[in-house]
Amino acid sequence: MIVEYNIADGVTAFSTTRHGGVGKGPYESFNINSFCGDDPKVVEKNKELLCQKIGISKDVIFMPHQVHKDSVLRIVDSHLSLSKEERSFLLEGKDSLITNLKNICIGVSTADCVPILLYDKKNKAVAAIHAGWRGTVKRIAQKTIKEMKLSFNTFEEDLLAVIGPCISLKAFEVGDEVWEEFFSSGFDMEKIALRKDKWHIDLPLCNKLQLKEMGVKESNITLSGICSYMNTQDFFSARRMGINSGRTFTGIILR
Repeated sequence: MIVEYNIADGVTAFSTTRHGGVGKGPYESFNINSFCGDDPKVVEKNKELLCQKIGISKDVIFMPHQVHKDSVLRIVDSHLSLSKEERSFLLEGKDSLITNLKNICIGVSTADCVPILLYDKKNKAVAAIHAGWRGTVKRIAQKTIKEMKLSFNTFEEDLLAVIGPCISLKAFEVGDEVWEEFFSSGFDMEKIALRKDKWHIDLPLCNKLQLKEMGVKESNITLSGICSYMNTQDFFSARRMGINSGRTFTGIILR
């Protein structure tokens, strides 16, 4: 049902797999994302199964409707009492969440894009980041760290990071226009790109380099090493399965 990451004591961090749920077809079987065309009743049942697994209630899962931009939202106490409609409005268009609240789950949905979890071990704060190629170009991981510094007085050397299942260099083939986006934004293309028949870009490495550039220690960055495109038996891949398929949810909880 989930892959767990051993970040630290008192922190639950995980990515969902395709197993253990009740979904069918391209949503088989464990999708909890309501924005990708799945049956709402199935999504709710899968959420219940996830909550049983990780020991929380459905009303404390915060999952944004992502739009491949770089907007960061801090989840605070007052957000817990919002209505369903108010919460949906709050989470619309956000690609990164941060919080220091305990016993709530913040997370992001991916199906080839890069999910990143951060934990500030000194100030006990966390982040969940969705970094597609557009968000990577916008340096959403770095922007999130800056927001954590403002909100929680986070220092980069105190951060522990996980980069979850996502598309790999081998599978992420792009056109020249995408290569140009990265190049014009100042990325070291010799490190992150490889030319075959077309360009290939290493999104997990690109985000790892962004974390290191901000001052996160390399020894504190964990890469799952899982390619979503090459492992569709266990994880969803929009590029391989189509956009009308499930999503992997990568979440983090302070206990």
